[in-house]
Amino acid sequence: MSGRPSIRRASAFGVAIASLALLAGCATTPASEAAPEESKTQAPTEVTITDNHGEITVPVAPKSVVALDNTVMQTLSDWDITLAAAPKGVMGTVWPEYTDDENVLDIGNHREPNFENVVAAAPDLIIGGHRFASHYDALKELATTIELTPREGETHIAELVRETELLGQVFNREDDATALVKALETAVADAKANYDGTATVTGLITSGGKINYAAPGEGRGVGSLFETLGLVPAIDAEGSTDHTGDEISVEAIAAANPEWLIVLDRDGAFQEDGYIAAKELIEGSEALKNVPAVAKGQIVYLDANFYLTEGIQAYTDLYAAVAEAFADAK
Repeated sequence: MSGRPSIRRASAFGVAIASLALLAGCATTPASEAAPEESKTQAPTEVTITDNHGEITVPVAPKSVVALDNTVMQTLSDWDITLAAAPKGVMGTVWPEYTDDENVLDIGNHREPNFENVVAAAPDLIIGGHRFASHYDALKELATTIELTPREGETHIAELVRETELLGQVFNREDDATALVKALETAVADAKANYDGTATVTGLITSGGKINYAAPGEGRGVGSLFETLGLVPAIDAEGSTDHTGDEISVEAIAAANPEWLIVLDRDGAFQEDGYIAAKELIEGSEALKNVPAVAKGQIVYLDANFYLTEGIQAYTDLYAAVAEAFADAK
């Protein structure tokens, strides 16, 4: 069957009766008593937003969504957004509602993405970005594609807010987006209020059994806190945005004598063979045992899954943890 509704042929008699009734109605019903026009405003089916590449018109509450940017996954999960496809290879076990669902096609990972599954998903919208940013041109040829990932060179908190508010517009969840933004701003404000303004801080990233340096303003995950909270760096050296951090010796960290350490365990989500936890690497180091941050237990470890998530919820939890740690140390 074609799926189209069947059409019944009206009898000549029925048509005549209907026509007479219509004429009678027109003759006897005053214009002032005519049925009012539909007054309800229909919800918009499209919205124009400005993503990382400029203005683009996208469907509101799209039916088929392919999400590739890990920074939006928790928000989509919290909002019960069904995905047609996702990069299961880089999602760990954080979102089983996507990774364990066979109906969600697997795009793989950003190194060798399965574009055939993107096509098979027939998406109304693709949310690209972050690890998949280099594939933007290919993706936009397949379907409407947006990128909302926080951009380098912009204020990080403002970028998280921007990303979340745009998702709220796209998925018609603006009130929920506002709640997420408020929670982040509250956590940041608390962390600022509880910081004494003078204690020195060093950001670290552990990976492959090594302790690496996360530069203020640059280091993955940790670096943005320095600018946001006005933290005083114990080591004020330039670094990179490399996901494993920059090489540094434990002696150099000890010489800087930081009062606080904020640490991203890059390998914590997967814990593959040979994994050594950040806590063991740092607190078990003979060279670091007399550093104030270690001696006083003034170390904030990011959530084990932070490297996979990195969205507004992850940063809200991080700033809340920093706020609590600073408060407890007073």
